[in-house]
Amino acid sequence: MAPQWCRFVIDAALEYDTPKIVHIKSKKVGIINRLIQLVIISYIVGYVIVYQKGYQEFDDVVSTATTKVKGVSYTNLSNVDPANLTVDDTTPYDRLWDVADYVIPPQMHSSFFVMTNMIITVDQTQGKCPEDPGMFGANCTVDADCHEGEAIVAGNGVATGKCIDNPGYNNTKTCEILAWCPVERDIKPGPRKDKPVLYEAANFTVLIKNSVSFPKFDFQKRNILDSSNASFLRDCRYDSKDADLQFCPIFRLGDIVKEAKVSAGEEVDFGTMGFEGGVMGIFINWDCNLDHAAEECKPHYSFRRLDNPEAKIAQGFNFRFAYKYKINATDEYRTLTKAYGILYEVIVTGQAGKFSVIPLFLNIGSGLALLGLATVLCDIVVLYVLKKREYYKENKYLYVDDLEDVPSENYRNLDKE
Repeated sequence: MAPQWCRFVIDAALEYDTPKIVHIKSKKVGIINRLIQLVIISYIVGYVIVYQKGYQEFDDVVSTATTKVKGVSYTNLSNVDPANLTVDDTTPYDRLWDVADYVIPPQMHSSFFVMTNMIITVDQTQGKCPEDPGMFGANCTVDADCHEGEAIVAGNGVATGKCIDNPGYNNTKTCEILAWCPVERDIKPGPRKDKPVLYEAANFTVLIKNSVSFPKFDFQKRNILDSSNASFLRDCRYDSKDADLQFCPIFRLGDIVKEAKVSAGEEVDFGTMGFEGGVMGIFINWDCNLDHAAEECKPHYSFRRLDNPEAKIAQGFNFRFAYKYKINATDEYRTLTKAYGILYEVIVTGQAGKFSVIPLFLNIGSGLALLGLATVLCDIVVLYVLKKREYYKENKYLYVDDLEDVPSENYRNLDKE
């Protein structure tokens, strides 16, 4: 058994296959062969070279983006029915808001935050006061429930070891803490979940200045087109349905949210999003064919909500910041603001292409190689599908012995022939 196996391996190793051209006069096989060749050529020319621009080399975009928000609003909650408010004192909310108040921080890298809703706690100073009963571990019945020196988990301060009445909540005792007092009461001022305090922020505008370059081609461009002038830039507002205004770099914040879609495709409401906060993506895509005029390289804008509005917990976007001040030389106070709002992320993508013979020849070469696939497929049809496959097999393959193994008499006969 072993010698037979060894001989098989040796024979296989010492054999050589060379192509043999067999001209088959079959209309069926000929049509199949030409159809396959036509499909391959159409794929290479139509899809790879023309549609995918296989005659170009490409470069990815290098980008920078800056933003400038404008807009003012006056809020006056004192005119709202007290039955519809959750705060006793509306004074902190009855005020004028300008860009220095609601854009926090003033500058960010390729993004900006606009505060739309807030919880304001004024005149806090460091001292002792009862913890918010909404904090885990803050409620107590006796002093032993409050461990002196320990911080309340996710709370506002460090326990003093005393359990005291909380004047803001009837018949409720909480641990006394060392903290900025009075502590924040984490309740938004209005009950309507579709109308934040700064609902008018929908009418604010943002100017986005985006500069892009394609280093391989030494090409630069801005989203403020050369065809624009000062008056156009002053008065225009982005409108995706207008041939000219679709390239305006000034956007109304409400329009950005209105045009955005979440993953399921639902429309996004500015008031609802602004109440709890969220993250909005402003996508700028540059798809430039540098074989054409530079003026034809223009940005395309699209918008999408990036956070999940259906999240069960930790929904929205918020953070806290404080403004500190002194009434006299020693007493330090602060105003604490829990800011809810929309974080706008400017995301720039793009690619530029330009004619080059190298990718063109590479794609043509790969296409010629693919034409060999037609022969392989036709061989399969001829040898395994057609009724006369056995006949074709006999004529397709020719087995020739080594000339040294041919008897001398036969060899001489071959020479005579």
